[in-house]
Amino acid sequence: MVATIRYEDIVKVPKALLHDHLDGGLRPATIVDLAAEVGHELPTTDPEALGRWFADAADSGSLERYLETFAHTVAVMQTAPALRRVARECALDLAADGVVYAEVRFAPEQHLERDLSLDEVVEAVLAGFAEGTAQAVEAGLTIRVGTLLTAMRHAARSQEIAELAVRHRDAGVVGFDIAGAEAGFPPTRHLDAFEYLQRENFHFTIHAGEAFGLPSIWQAIQWCGADRLGHGVRIVDDIAPDGSLGRLAAYVRDKRIPLELCPSSNVQTGAVASIADHPIGLLRDLRFRATVNTDNRLMSGTSMSREMSLLVETFGYGWKELQWFTINAMKSAFIPFDERLRIIDDLIKPAYAKLLA
Repeated sequence: MVATIRYEDIVKVPKALLHDHLDGGLRPATIVDLAAEVGHELPTTDPEALGRWFADAADSGSLERYLETFAHTVAVMQTAPALRRVARECALDLAADGVVYAEVRFAPEQHLERDLSLDEVVEAVLAGFAEGTAQAVEAGLTIRVGTLLTAMRHAARSQEIAELAVRHRDAGVVGFDIAGAEAGFPPTRHLDAFEYLQRENFHFTIHAGEAFGLPSIWQAIQWCGADRLGHGVRIVDDIAPDGSLGRLAAYVRDKRIPLELCPSSNVQTGAVASIADHPIGLLRDLRFRATVNTDNRLMSGTSMSREMSLLVETFGYGWKELQWFTINAMKSAFIPFDERLRIIDDLIKPAYAKLLA
């Protein structure tokens, strides 16, 4: 089965993506263009060399150092036209990779250096996604993009960003997130925001269990009420060598709490030693709600097709397993149930049925 799955075939098959950062997926050439416009100094102005620089700089084994690479991408995303361009190209790039549904997240509070308001930042990004989606359709591709607004966990604007997300919920914002360094910044610092979102019947995910362990996951779920776990890879710490589950791991599996696993990124930040050591294989075998994601396509030099290809190569997966991950993601999306079902029944299952036949 493995030998029959080629990378170019994976590109063509419908994919669903839940964990992708807008500021972690810029085209290198776009960074060069936008940096010239605002006078931001880059490590190099050669797009190909710049792409390699991002991947190398992010490949440190440290989440903190990994996050430092975003200084360059965020610096060039401070005007409405720049934000629209980045969002438009993001939608086009994902569609070209066969992604039919994507949730892309970004932190509005990081794009205020040139006097944009929070609402103007969100409006520019939503406009860019709409333009990119329309252009993809014109090119014969299909993609639906939902936007997540992220609050930085070391800052104190989570309530404001939560209200911003709810304010734009009917314009394309489908969820909320907190991100940034986990150690020293527990999700419970933002409890007011999460309680507000629950009162508003709004979806949210929390970065947890990436650089920090089980306490981060436990707080995200039991204190904050997260619908999904951003990464959540450290749930493996509550699974014994014989496969028996601890109380927290059993709760996560039995409640079908989705894990937004990002294999390449998890290796880069030191959460796991290698793709072969990634617990995604174990979590799939134990039937957790595991999903495959890109995290930051620029920093990891990756795409959804590449992440799936790595799993095929490493774990010997076939189309059946790739379909399982894809449907898991669509089941876990933050859009209405009927929309999720339509994408599963009309796009994903028919495509995989042909391959499995």
